[in-house]
This record gives sequence, structure tokens and C-alpha cells, in this order.
Amino acid sequence: MTYSEKINSVNTIILDVDGVLTDGILGYNGNEVIKFFNTKDGHAIKTALNAGYKVGILTGRSDNATRKRAEELNLSFLYEGKINKAIAFEQILTDNNLTAKECLYIGDDVIDIPVLRKAGIGACVADAVDEVKKCSDWQSTLAGGKGAVREIIVRLLNEKGQWENAMQPYLTEEENEKL
Repeated sequence: MTYSEKINSVNTIILDVDGVLTDGILGYNGNEVIKFFNTKDGHAIKTALNAGYKVGILTGRSDNATRKRAEELNLSFLYEGKINKAIAFEQILTDNNLTAKECLYIGDDVIDIPVLRKAGIGACVADAVDEVKKCSDWQSTLAGGKGAVREIIVRLLNEKGQWENAMQPYLTEEENEKL
């Protein structure tokens, strides 16, 4: 499969959470986990959703902070508490009638390697561990939780010729008057 065929096959973006959507630092307030999500990543996710992509989460942890963020963004799916991500990835494919080549997966740690290898495009954040960097097709210049997800989504949409169209509502005066 050529590079452009790989790019053009992608219609789904699957995200790890800790270290990708967040900087990987966990805080606790009693029994509740505290996480900080980057709003620029969130806006790029909404842009991808509006462009017709499925966007979802595959994470090894299960907590209210992740569920709340997934709900806020109106994600296509959420698979949490999945320590064996290879099995969970196969379930995502089955549940959503997808093939692996249709997926771009973004990870940061060794638990993500099986999915990175199976996905059509495997991507990682700048501060991913070396083992993940070695098996990723793409690597962001930004760290997890610092806009890396946005950077990768922008790259995907740019390479597919979709980003400029997605930005039109923000860039034209006529559209700005409607906002």
C-alpha cells in the first residue's frame, strides 16, 4: 500500500488518554482522578468529527475525568479499562465495522505498541518512550497534553486536503458573522 493510499484509507482516529490527551500526570482528590486536557486538542477533535471522522478513546484506565471529556467532545466511542489494547482494538474494529487500515492510532507508551503496529497509521507524541517512537509512522513535535493530538489531526486533514475547508467557517467574514 502506498503512502497516499494509507492516508486516504483513514476515517477513524483512536486516542490513548494518559500521556496523549493529557501530560500523563495524575492527581487525586479523594477517590477522584484529576486530569487536565488541552482545549486545542479538543477543538481539533471536534473539527475531525465535523469532517466526518469517527474519533474515540482506547485507554487502560477507567475514570470519571476521561468519561466526562469523552462526553463533552461527543466522541464516537470510549473503550476504557483496557489493559490488553490489542484485544480491545479488535473489539473496536468489530463494533464499529472498521478495518485496521482505516484507523490512525495515537499512543505514548509500550502498552500502545500492538495497536500502533496494527493501525493503518501509528502516531505518537513527542515525549513518547523510545520503543513507541521506533514503531510509529508519525511523531508530533509537541508533547502529550500540550497540543500533540491537534498537531497530528491537522497533519492528517492537511495531507487529505481537508484542513483548509474545515477552517473556512473561521476565516471568512461571512461565516464569522454567523458564529
